[in-house]
This record gives sequence, structure tokens and C-alpha cells, in this order.
Amino acid sequence: MLEAETFHPSELSPADAVAWRAMCAARPEFESPLLGPGFAQAVGEVRQDARVTVWREAGRPVAFLAHHRRPGGLARPIGSPLSDYHALISQGAIDVPSALERAGLGGWRFTGLLDPFRAFESHCEAPRQSYVLKLTGSVEDYLEQIRARSAKRFKNYRRLGHKLEREVGPMRMVVGDRDPAALVTLIDWKRAQFARTGGEDFLSPDWTRALMWRLFETDGAEFGGLMVNLYVGDKLAVGHFGVRAGPVYHPWIASADPELAAWSPGQLFFLQAIAAMPSAGLTTYDLGPGHDHYKAPFALAGRSLSSGWVAAAGPAGRRMRTAERMLQLVGANGEGAVGRLRRRLDTIASLELSVPGRVRKFATAVVGRMTAGPAEAA
Repeated sequence: MLEAETFHPSELSPADAVAWRAMCAARPEFESPLLGPGFAQAVGEVRQDARVTVWREAGRPVAFLAHHRRPGGLARPIGSPLSDYHALISQGAIDVPSALERAGLGGWRFTGLLDPFRAFESHCEAPRQSYVLKLTGSVEDYLEQIRARSAKRFKNYRRLGHKLEREVGPMRMVVGDRDPAALVTLIDWKRAQFARTGGEDFLSPDWTRALMWRLFETDGAEFGGLMVNLYVGDKLAVGHFGVRAGPVYHPWIASADPELAAWSPGQLFFLQAIAAMPSAGLTTYDLGPGHDHYKAPFALAGRSLSSGWVAAAGPAGRRMRTAERMLQLVGANGEGAVGRLRRRLDTIASLELSVPGRVRKFATAVVGRMTAGPAEAA
């Protein structure tokens, strides 16, 4: 019989952590620093509502789900919206509604699901694509492949690179930059970008910044934060900060000096980062979903991600299904302005830990959507 146990990530036993890592290592779909116990434990250091559920058969762990339990028993992916990828980590398909009921959950909402065993197939909306820079051969071969797909584009990047070095200074890549002032700068640039564009500032809550600084301070090849920066002369031009586990890197922040925008430093950064991967011990530079125009030219691999929700069996699940049907009646799960507003409200619900904070952000998002012109609403 399947039995469930739920606890804070800090209470994860060494034996369970080993079993969790083994399940991740057994499936290429689970190859991400966001899916292992290290990430769950890191989030647990900054959020008391972090939880891990372990399902066992005959005392042996068969599945893990890292999540935040919200009012009504709704589970959200741990670390969301920083968890671009999430999954029910298991050795095979299980009956998800029954498993959630045994864990005392009403349901689980997901936005970047990886589901190699198709256990959630009937609960998913249309998939979307993520972008992955994955070296399976030499750097030279990889660069040749992406250049061959768009020769004109990469010829222009080469021209911009020469122009930047001539007019500003030589480019220098630093993988594993340990300068805290550089991380402060990347965060400031990113927050200024959100302010300009009206995007939801995932760096505004204290817990997201605290998580990044803890990871920065625990830099390590097995698991920890990693900052990758491109300098032009002595000037920081563009950088990424995110989380690494072994040879796999997943950046969260990508920001650039707006004063250098004319030279497209973000695109030049990618070319330098790809070239630096072998020396840094990286085989995978996982860019996640979104910003297709920015990421697609450099990615030869990707992942198929699903959004959706699944209700638990039993009374708590029935309440969640009723609430979801009401949202569907007003078109909240569709595309268009209402669908985009729903996704933003989901992000706010994940970021803001207090009721007053969520209400304030919800009101701002709704008013902003109502007052936006057609171009802004798109």
C-alpha cells in the first residue's frame, strides 16, 4: 500500500536524499538542479512553508514531490516562479489523484511540468518549449551548427563584437565570478528592466533575494549558485546568475548594462558562454522557457513543458475542481488578455507570502490590465 509522509526539507534524511538523487539520475528528463533535493533544501532555508512529500511502498521511497502547501491544501511547485522545471520524481507512473489524497493535498498546480511517465497526461494544457545549450561534441562543432542555421544573424554578431571591442574594450568571460558587487549590479539591472517593461518583479520579495544570496555563498560544483559574467575592458557588460548541479547550469537572472544596448551584449554573451563551458565543467546550459527570439538561435535542444492542474481524489479534490471550473467559465485558462492576467496572478500568488501582499499585487495587476492599451495588453 502506498503511504505518504510530508515534512519540511530540512528534515529530509540522508537515505531519502540518496534515493531522490538516484531517481533523478535514472531519467534524462530529470537532469536539472531544480529537481533534486539540494534545491528543495535551499528553498527550505528561506521559506517555512516548503514541504517534501515522500510516498513509500513497504517502507521504500517510490516518489518525491517538493512543494509549498497553500490554503485549502493546494500545492504549488517549490520555489515557484524560480522553479522553471518541476516534476513528481518517481521510478514510474503512479495514480496521481490518489497519491495527492494520501498526502492530504487538495491538488497541485504546475506551470513547467516534466512528465516522462505521462502520469499527468490528462491534466495538462498545451505544451511549451524550453531552450537548452547542450554540448554533445566539441564547442567548435556546436558553434558551427548554430551559425549554419542563421549565417546572416551570426555574421552580424561577429561584426558587433569587433565593434564593441574596438570602441569600448576587449571582452573577457568570467565563469564562477565571486564578486558580490557584480551580483548586486545584475539584480539592480534586472529590477530596472521589470520597472521599464511592467513585468512581474520576481526579485522584489525578500525570500527570492535571500535564496540567491545563500546559493551565491554556497558556490560549488555539486550544487550551488553560479554567476557567469562578460566584462568589456573593466566594465561589467552582461551576466547570468543561477543554480548549478554538476555539469548542468540553470540561470535565473539574465541582465545587461542598458548603456551597451547598441552592441547587443546579450547575444555576444551567449557565444562567449558556449565557448567557456568545457573549461567550467559544464555540458548543459539550460535557459528554460520564454523569450524565444532571444534564446532560440543558440539552442539545439529543448524540453517540452506542460502547465495545468490536477485535483486529488476525495472531498478536497472536489473543492479544487469546483474552483477551477468557475475560472474556466470566465475564460481564465484561455489565451488572450484574461489568460495572461491569470498567469500573472499565479506568479503573484507564488511570490507573495502574506495575504496583504497578494491583495496589493493582485489589485495592481488587474488595474494595470484594465487600463492598458491594446499593444500593452498583448
